[in-house]
Amino acid sequence: MKRRVFIKSGSGEFVQMLPGVKRKTLTFAEKTLSIEIFLDKGSKVPPHSHIYEQTGYMIYGKAVLNIGGEIYNVEPGDAWTIPSDVEHSLEVIEDSKIIEIFSPMREEYI
Repeated sequence: MKRRVFIKSGSGEFVQMLPGVKRKTLTFAEKTLSIEIFLDKGSKVPPHSHIYEQTGYMIYGKAVLNIGGEIYNVEPGDAWTIPSDVEHSLEVIEDSKIIEIFSPMREEYI
């Protein structure tokens, strides 16, 4: 089984996901995976869904999060969970940093 149980701050590589959106895989094991995401002001994550349960925490910035048609104005310290197969999207209002956890682990993010 692949796993990374610890990562030192400042290590790892970022991957461009969408224009203005990049991620770095932090830790992972059999059932979960954590990532750090940087989002530029004005960037968007279009509506999508997936099998993964997704839990997020806003470190800094501001965004508008749509989870299954419910709209949330996200600010530092806010947290959310998106159930499996629920459509969601994000519009970034200010440069932002988010930590997200996925379960089950996303193999394609390793």
